[in-house]
Amino acid sequence: MQQVRRAFRYRFYPTDEQAAELSRTYGCVRFVYNRALEERTHAWHSERRRTSYAESSAALTGWKKTEELAFLTEVSSVPLQQALRHLQTAFGNFFAKRSRYPRYKSRKKSRASAEYTRSAFRWRDGELTLAKMAEPLDIRWSCPLPKGSEPTTVTVSRDAAGRWYASLLCEDTIAPAPGTKSAVGIDAGITSLVTLSTGEKIANPQHERRDRVHLARAQRELSRKAKGSANREKARRGVARVHARIADRRRDFLHKLSTRLVRENQTVVIEDLTVRNLLKNRKLARAISDASWTTLRSMLEYKCAWYGRELVVVDRRFPSSRLCGTCGTVREKLPLNVREWTCGCGARHDRDVNAARNIKAAGLAASACGDGVRPQRESSWTGRSAMKQEARRVTAGIPLRRDRGGSQRSSP
Repeated sequence: MQQVRRAFRYRFYPTDEQAAELSRTYGCVRFVYNRALEERTHAWHSERRRTSYAESSAALTGWKKTEELAFLTEVSSVPLQQALRHLQTAFGNFFAKRSRYPRYKSRKKSRASAEYTRSAFRWRDGELTLAKMAEPLDIRWSCPLPKGSEPTTVTVSRDAAGRWYASLLCEDTIAPAPGTKSAVGIDAGITSLVTLSTGEKIANPQHERRDRVHLARAQRELSRKAKGSANREKARRGVARVHARIADRRRDFLHKLSTRLVRENQTVVIEDLTVRNLLKNRKLARAISDASWTTLRSMLEYKCAWYGRELVVVDRRFPSSRLCGTCGTVREKLPLNVREWTCGCGARHDRDVNAARNIKAAGLAASACGDGVRPQRESSWTGRSAMKQEARRVTAGIPLRRDRGGSQRSSP
């Protein structure tokens, strides 16, 4: 049993008064975030001075006292303070080189959301009432909250399709899944979303491709409407509804797939794919985005942590497709249109199944040695093929060790 903080998202239907109040709150949150970001940026460029959260909070108090920004007092102060905290987190990630410089929130492109802490909402008898509201939200409870648990934070949002959601953060107790000795290697693809080391291929549902005709029709209708008109706003929501349907179906499928893989296997081995670089391929970018490999990996990461499973990530430079799982030979080249190939030892391989099995073998070797999988080298001081040497080391389970300077070398 382990205690985790888990968010439960529910759809709700606000009254006209609640919708107006939330819309004002969203606008004020966006304004405070952008104003604080502007002042922090100006302070750095003009004075080379970093602004802290306390200084931004004090500035917010001063803004509320001015006649020009008196509208900030009409909404709850907690979401405004949370916006400053989010900005502080964004700057912390930037200075730690985990993300880019914070960007301004757009009224059209940014997600409309507001975060309420425990002092800004009332939870009583299973009903949620936010600050500045007289009535509780009309929430559709699709699943119950953990027994005996109460929300500590509530995030209310509205997506581009006009749907309202309330995300309740609660303490939850998760029991580990029953133990199993099985392990699986996963090779991500486009025709087959994933290929398992067992030989099973799970077809890619291609959610975006299936709705491409409906999406194109909705986008054509949007392009014909005059900018700024009410009909254009209706057409924009029509396009957003198609995108929302695609995203919902994709998320549902990935949840079911990741849950199945975690429940059936004690060890899950995947590749460390650089999706950002793969999207530079214009011919495959749309299909790669539709596959959503990054989302699948994220789901596997937190579900393995929840249920006591082990997730092993193989180095992206490991030649899983070009490596013969029988003799350890690595082919120099293997174009994408080659789906089956025969090794010099006589073994015939399905490209995806062979890659999944090699990923599994490399991941299990790395897990046993307690280190990562070493990337391949193209040359060696010996006269033999360096790639073949590295492949044999991986299949033999020799771990990788990093020197203090960051260079990689195998264990003695």
